[in-house]
Order: sequence, then structure tokens, then C-alpha cells
Amino acid sequence: MASSLLIPCRDDTMPSTAPEDTDKPREFTLQAVVIGLLIGCLLCFANLSFGLQTGWISMMSLQSALIAFLVSRLLPTPMTAQEIIVVQTTAVATGTMPLAAGFVGILPALKILDEARDGSPPVTLSWIAAIGWSCSIAFFGVFLSPPLRKQVIVKEQLAFPSGTATAQLIAVLHKMPPPDTTVRRRVGFVALEEDETEHHQEDEQVDDTLAPDNVQSEGWHALSSSFAASGVLTLFAYFFPAIFSIPLFGPYLAREWLWTFTPSLAYVGQGIIMGFPTTLSMALGMVLGWGILSPIAKLSGWAPGPVGDMTNGARGWILWTSLAIMCADSFVSLLPVLGEYVVDLLPRRQAAVQIKEDYDSETEDRLVPNNWVIGGVLVSVILGSFLVWVVFGDDGIKPWATFLAFVLGGLLSVLGVRALGETDINPVSGLGKISQLFFAWIQPGNIVANIIAGGVAEAGAQQAGDLMQDLKTGHLIGASPRAQFFGQLLGSAVSIFVTASAYTLYNRAYVIPGPSFPAPTAYVWLSLARLLRDGELPQNSTIFMIAFAAFFALVSGLKTYTTQRQLWWAKWIPSGIAFAIGFLNTPSFTIARLIGGVVEQVYRTRYAKNKSDIRLIVIASGFVLGEGVVSVVSLMLKTSGVGVASCWGCVPGLCGGCP
Repeated sequence: MASSLLIPCRDDTMPSTAPEDTDKPREFTLQAVVIGLLIGCLLCFANLSFGLQTGWISMMSLQSALIAFLVSRLLPTPMTAQEIIVVQTTAVATGTMPLAAGFVGILPALKILDEARDGSPPVTLSWIAAIGWSCSIAFFGVFLSPPLRKQVIVKEQLAFPSGTATAQLIAVLHKMPPPDTTVRRRVGFVALEEDETEHHQEDEQVDDTLAPDNVQSEGWHALSSSFAASGVLTLFAYFFPAIFSIPLFGPYLAREWLWTFTPSLAYVGQGIIMGFPTTLSMALGMVLGWGILSPIAKLSGWAPGPVGDMTNGARGWILWTSLAIMCADSFVSLLPVLGEYVVDLLPRRQAAVQIKEDYDSETEDRLVPNNWVIGGVLVSVILGSFLVWVVFGDDGIKPWATFLAFVLGGLLSVLGVRALGETDINPVSGLGKISQLFFAWIQPGNIVANIIAGGVAEAGAQQAGDLMQDLKTGHLIGASPRAQFFGQLLGSAVSIFVTASAYTLYNRAYVIPGPSFPAPTAYVWLSLARLLRDGELPQNSTIFMIAFAAFFALVSGLKTYTTQRQLWWAKWIPSGIAFAIGFLNTPSFTIARLIGGVVEQVYRTRYAKNKSDIRLIVIASGFVLGEGVVSVVSLMLKTSGVGVASCWGCVPGLCGGCP
């Protein structure tokens, strides 16, 4: 059974004057907002850099809460658990804007348009245009959050595993009673119920490990040391690029087949955060894509260009197989979510859960009023449609088409949020492709409109999903949804300017997409738009696309089935999305992440004191933030004309900054 909250009795004959009986805990405070924005800006820099390199960003929700707690212990008045929730919510809203606004995919895709082939010249946004585009899509998902919260968190009580794990950590750090993480019994799903005795035994084990004083002393040392190590290595690699381009298997494989190794501590940290099963899926995709399919395509003459060429090289050829895998995996994983949604609409099912659906522990003054939601959605859609038209003009996408993209984005957000709540995976890539398919029919032949519409739909689904994890954490801890809502709005508003400014600087300093920042997801967006426009596929790629799509449809179905029934081996079934990412990224990034995944597995199984041991997560967070922050320093050096110190040891064409 789930643990219950025990409230001590009070003598009603005594006057109730104690502050702890009458005062509400601090929540939306200036210090919480400022710290949340600072952490979020660090995450934003890191995610923009890593997203342009690999197409993968980290939400870093749990890590934001950990860093906030460490900072809190240095303040004269430590922050409450509810303030930590506001910090975390604000940080996530700020840090995920590079993906939500398409800076790692949509905008680079528009930059590489070919007028002769695509019917439209390349579109490069100025700083002010990037601000306008970001404003058009930054708040739509935020205003979708309150009604979706009521549906999936309060009524349906979906698990949201990452949000629940963060809530459990915050509860332990603040010595609060463990949150009730029981979820409702759904058709085909097993209830997540905890054994009370086992839970109390686990609490006794983590008290020493996660005591606030221990976390403060050990946490700051681990975070600062890992941050410094990653930052120093990143800065050193800027001046000596060969450090991040090691020909692990010899110069021939590095030069001709792109098999190099980037010993980036940030990618090792990301691998630790992802976990061994996910990084193993990526590594399997790397071996198949770059070790088997790439040589087949090259040696058979199907991809005659250089291996790394995305137009007529092997990398562009295996991209299509990757795209097929992602579409199949996303489609199959959404089917049970869609089926469950339809079942919930049946009158008999609604009556069965009516008692739970009508319950919300929050009072009206802590909820977001419905008129705010309705007004916010209308304003964000109307203003967003207008801003997109101003930025891209009639040749880009018509205002009525943008309006439809917002409507479709709202519908897809429901599916994305539900999938995230059930599986901890938000299939935004698949949802964006659904929008592209729809707009290939609405505005046929217009590649710019196709990409923009897909980006609008993806932004709503991604932002609503990520913010829902934080709302789940707040729901379990007892934080005000209204305070979190304000944090989301502020984080998104500030991130518009931070992300647009950083992206503009990157464009001035580097060729994007280019050797240093290949922006692999840009080619995914553009390739699908081109396929929908002219139907042309690379030579002999069709049979591989069909075969791998069919295989991973079965794999995804099996993974979904076993996950729903909580079978222990479900996590070892390959993830189709992670497998496909192994195709998109060159081996250099994937190898580093695999090392991180192996470290996580070994530490967790052999050295971790218990399931709540967070030392490795703190170190991984420092690795990620260290390189993300110092990458901004490297960007400034590049913009200022400070070049590399030596290209000694570089493999030609594979070292950023070297000819």
C-alpha cells in the first residue's frame, strides 16, 4: 500500500499561534525565480550546443532540483521544497527552448534549402526574426499545461516516472513524508503500488546517504570538480582540436568512414543520465548504420559521394533508414495511448473513474483560472500565426495554415503528454512528422510551409510534455500549480532572448550545419519534406526502409507491451528512437555516451549504496554543465578571431577549427 501522510494531533484548547500552523510555505519567490533562470540559462547553452551537434537535448529536471538544493543550502534562509519546485520548473522551461523553438532542427533545415531543388531559397533568420519566431511558439504549450494537468495528473493519475522520481528525491532531501505515487488501475496496465514495509526500510537506508548536510558537502565537491574538469577539457580541446577527434581505430577508418572518438566528459555525462539500456540501443544503431549499412551503400555505388555527405554520401543514405525506424517506432508506441484515450471517452469507463476524476487537492486560489487559459491559448495562437507570417511572409506559410498547425499541435500534445506519462518518452519527433504529412496535403509542394508547420506542432507537444513532468512533481510535493505556471511563463520569456542570441552567435562563428555543428535533425526535417514534395528516394533505400520499419514496429510493440506489464526485461528491448539516433550521429558522439552508460550500469550494480544514491548523477550534471558553459566561452573566442593553437594530430576534415 502507498504510504499515508501522518498529521500529529493538536490540543484545540490551546491558541493556534505557531507560524508553522498558519503560514503557508514559500513558493513563488524572487530568489526561486532568479536561481531558476540562472540554472535554466546554463541548461539552455548546453542544450543548444549539444542539440546542434547531435540532435539530442536533456530536460535535466532532476538535475535542476539537485543544483537548486545545493544552492539553497548556501542561502541565509534555505529554500522550501515548494520553492525548489519553482526553481526546477523555471529552469526546465528556460533550458528546453532550443528544441521547442526548433533552433536545433527547424531553423538549420531552412538554412540548407536549395532553390533549384526545393523551389525556395535558403531562409536564414536575423536576430530579431529569431526573436519573433520564438515568441510565436514559446507560450502555446505553457497555456495548454493547466487543462492537461487536470486531465492526465489529477483525473487519470498517470505515472510520469521522471517527475515522480524527482518528487521522491525532493521529499527525502527535505525530510518530508514520501509522496503517494499510486496510480489508477488502467486497462492493460499494472498499478504502481509500493509495499509499505519495504518503503520504510528503503527510507532508513537513504537517510544517511541523502542527509542534507551530506548532500551539501559531498554534492558541492562532486559538482564543482566535475564542472571544472569538463570545462578545462573543453577549453583545451578548442585550442588543440585533435583531442576531440581521436582516430580510435586508425587514420584510415577515421578519414574514410568517420570512425573517430570524442572523449567529451559532457557526452559521458549524458550517457550516465540516459542510462545503459538507452546508450546500448544507440550503440547498436551506430554499429549497424556506420559499420554495416554505410559501407554497403558506399561500396555498392548507391551513395557515391564522400561518406559524410548528407546529399549523395552514405550518411545521407542511411538517414532514410533512420527516418523509417523513427516513424515506425513513434506510430506503434502511440497506438496504445490513442486506444486508451478512446476507451476513456466511453460512458461506461467514465462512470467507473468518476470518483477519482472529480478530486483535486488544490484550492481555487492555487490553480490557474480557466479564463487565463482560454485567453492565453487564443492570444498565443492568433499572435503566433501573425508573427509567423511576419517572419516568413506569404511565400513561407499562410496565416490560416499556421492557425491549423496550432490546432493540430494542440491535438498532438494530448497524445504526446499521455505517452510521456505512460512511458517516460515524449515522441515529439513522430508527432512532428504527422504534422508534416498533414501539411503535405494542405499546402502541397511548399517545403517551407511543411517544415514550419511541423515545427509548430512539435513545439506544442514538446513543451507541454516537458512541463507536465514538472507539474507531476509539484502535485506530489504539494506545490502550487499557479506558481509553477508563472515560473513556466517567465522561463520561456527569458529563454526567447537567450536562445536567439546564442544561436545568432553560433551562426556568425560557425557554418551550421557544418563540421563542428552538423545539426543532424535538420536533415531529418528537410528529407521528409522533400520526400513528400517529389517522392524521390536514394537508390535502393526503399527496401531497407520497409524492412527496418517493419522490424522496429514489432520491436516497439513488444517493448510497449512488456513496459505496460512492468516486466523486468522490458528496458533491455532496444528503443527504436535511440537506435535511429545512432544512425544520425557519427560514431564519435555515440561511443562517448556508451562509455557513460557503462559507467552508470557498473556503478549502480556494484558501488551504489542503494537506489537513491545520487553521487553519480551529480557528477554527470557537472560534466554536462561544464562543457555547455565553456562552449559559450569558446564561441566568444571564435567570434573574436582567436583561433586554434595547433592542428597537430588532426585527421583532415574532422577537426573543428582546422582546415
